[in-house]
Amino acid sequence: MHSTTKPLPDCTIFLLAKAYQKAHGRFKEILKPYGLTNLQHLVLEGLWYEAGQTAAELGKMLVMDKATLSGVLDRMSEAGWVEKRPDPDDRRVVRLFPTRYADDHKSELIELRKQANEALLARFSVEEQVLLKRFLWDLMEPERA
Repeated sequence: MHSTTKPLPDCTIFLLAKAYQKAHGRFKEILKPYGLTNLQHLVLEGLWYEAGQTAAELGKMLVMDKATLSGVLDRMSEAGWVEKRPDPDDRRVVRLFPTRYADDHKSELIELRKQANEALLARFSVEEQVLLKRFLWDLMEPERA
């Protein structure tokens, strides 16, 4: 017979996964009326930050692999969020831009993301929020030998 009061083992990976699920799920619901996924929203924010990037440049900025980003960009282009244009100086290079439709929703979507971040971090002090973000950035860095 299993006891429901027995605590789970101290597992950071499990804790991070559950925290991710909670945050991801909440933001997913917020984006649903726009037909965007969390990843697509991230791509838009990257393009609003710096329009005209190549897929390789955007992938590096967003820490996303080429295969994942390629499929996301194709779906976003088909849905009218992203426009692919040839570089005027080198037509072999494709530059990425948010569409007018995306730009029309920019302030609204950025505000929703800010509100979602604030709601997620509301229980923490400012110092704890800064530390949490720093720790998360540190976890994304490649391990040092």
